[in-house]
Amino acid sequence: MGRDLTALFDPASVAVVGASDDPAKYGHAVASQALRAPGRRPVHLVNRRGGTVLGRTAATSLSAIGEPVELVVISVPGAGFEAAVDDALACGAKAIVAITAGFAEAGPSGLARQRAVADRVRAAGAVLVGPNCLGIADNTTELYLASDRFAPGGVALLSQSGNLALELQLRGEPYGLGFSRFVSLGNQADVTLVDLVEDCARHRPTSAIAVYAEDFGDGRAFAAAAAAAGKPVVLLTAGRGSASARSAQSHTGALTTSADVVAAACRDAGVELVRTPREMTVVLAALAAGPRTAGRRTAVFTDGGGHGAVAADAAEDAGLDVPELDAATQDGLRNVLWEQSSVGNPVDLAGMGEQRPLSYADTVGELLAADGVDAVLMTGYFGGYAASEGGLGGGADGGSVLAEGETRAAKEIVAHLAAAAKPLVVQSMYPRSASCRVLSEAGVPVFAATEDAARALAAMTGRAGAGPGGGAVPPLPPAAAPLRDPGYHAVRALLADAGVPFPAAREVTGEAGLLAAAAEFEGPYVLKALHVLHKSDAGGVALRLADREALLAAYREMHGRLGAPAYSVEAMADLTDGVELIVGVDRDPRFGPVAMVGLGGVLTETLRDVAFALAPVPAGRAGELLRSLRSAALLDGVRGRPALDVAAAAAAVERITAVAAAHPEIAELEVNPLLVRPDGALALDARAVLH
Repeated sequence: MGRDLTALFDPASVAVVGASDDPAKYGHAVASQALRAPGRRPVHLVNRRGGTVLGRTAATSLSAIGEPVELVVISVPGAGFEAAVDDALACGAKAIVAITAGFAEAGPSGLARQRAVADRVRAAGAVLVGPNCLGIADNTTELYLASDRFAPGGVALLSQSGNLALELQLRGEPYGLGFSRFVSLGNQADVTLVDLVEDCARHRPTSAIAVYAEDFGDGRAFAAAAAAAGKPVVLLTAGRGSASARSAQSHTGALTTSADVVAAACRDAGVELVRTPREMTVVLAALAAGPRTAGRRTAVFTDGGGHGAVAADAAEDAGLDVPELDAATQDGLRNVLWEQSSVGNPVDLAGMGEQRPLSYADTVGELLAADGVDAVLMTGYFGGYAASEGGLGGGADGGSVLAEGETRAAKEIVAHLAAAAKPLVVQSMYPRSASCRVLSEAGVPVFAATEDAARALAAMTGRAGAGPGGGAVPPLPPAAAPLRDPGYHAVRALLADAGVPFPAAREVTGEAGLLAAAAEFEGPYVLKALHVLHKSDAGGVALRLADREALLAAYREMHGRLGAPAYSVEAMADLTDGVELIVGVDRDPRFGPVAMVGLGGVLTETLRDVAFALAPVPAGRAGELLRSLRSAALLDGVRGRPALDVAAAAAAVERITAVAAAHPEIAELEVNPLLVRPDGALALDARAVLH
């Protein structure tokens, strides 16, 4: 059930320690907000000098109040913070909001102080938000303990930035977005982002959870909480594009950036990942609007070819499909439009809207009713007639007629939408016109920018059923006995024991062992120099050695050049009709094991055709990742080549990633290449890097 945060969001009483009459102090702003609902609960102001604050008598200490206080806000200089926490706990506080800064963000000594305070709070059975936070607010319980007001609504906003929270409020206002709760995360010394997501998921007035976070703490637990929330979670984070600071020793480590990790976690958890506050607002507006659908087949509709073409491109950029409409749908459109209208996709009225504004509604009705259409994006001039009655239409009288017709069309569009229950998003040159207001007031998202409309529609589509989430974070398996030897053959044996197939191989240290190994299986052979990083780059791999003589010659040449301490003699796999893949797992400090699959072999880092997911990866999900690659067509056979055994490749991915997930001591695990043929999959090389 998660932690009980009732005392944090609906306390019986509140005290503000550090309340002040000085507008420059945060204690003044918080105290002012706390007094907005004096009838809801007792609010006590505490200032060590006593006197009056904001016209009310201030207590000199918490103990001087003379009664228990359930929630205490602490906004005092750092030197007095610990004493204030102790006083709060002594007065029976069950929740503390710590505004005071100067802890983990200030260095190791501050971190030690922060941990000690958090330990004391938890030992007392209380909860702590912060330190170094900007307060909290809950519009549903009239709890106002932040410096600014937040318009009431259904979004719970959990943010590490106060200014970004204010920007989101300003951007959300035109779309009618409001907030059920606001929590400034601070340093998350006790109450974490995961705790808050879980609590907001249980909070009935909250319909969506918006998160701005730079520090996820336990990122995997965050993803799991978001997947289980049962309501939309939208994430804005910073630093997604920076590569890992540690030096990677495998292709997987070199190719995996923090951006890939966060994106993979969000995809698996069903979280909407956004890049800017504007995009977050667009997505939240879409999620607060009409129905959602699992399909992405989008009909683009306009009364102007340019808008249609641009919108179609924007829709595809957002991940939507814009297929040509089927014959039955095109016939239905021809019955309501005139001859010059285009009915393929985009659908273009070709000027008919100026003659008959109701043609907009007729077209939307046909598209929403079409079996081959999952969602509709209407773009362009709609709204212009109502916005300017003296514009197109032959003067004021004609403009009035068109404006009235457009408003009627908007009302009919709303009626069609209610009957069809499919997503409709509108981009208009005149988004604040009377006819567009009819749409927005009925829950149709209306945007001024084409890219915003496309992104909003993407947030409303591609979901299992019509509900939020649809994601699942794979649980980590129990830890297996640690791998002590990261050598090539030990890693090979570890994976083979898990069911990953390899060609026959023997480790050798001299010519006698080389010839003995060659006698155990027939050629052609492969010779690999062991304990050499990136063997292929170093010239430490020889392929297609036809017989023992060729194997011995290759060994002598390679050993003379590299002097490796050991070598591997292996049976040469049949590469005919095969494709080489890479399967790797990199252990992220926040999200745990993250899997990468992609086009493998020596060109892995050059081609960078890879996909990511949290590990372990079930076979079904592995198949989806493989099909998402740019080169996925190779799996189905091209230019007369047979289709490959994708199921065998997916099964190998499942086994490799399960091994990595069960071995937390492994920092990087990689099979490259994994050869996929029409009759199965075979791992041709493997390596592991221990922490």
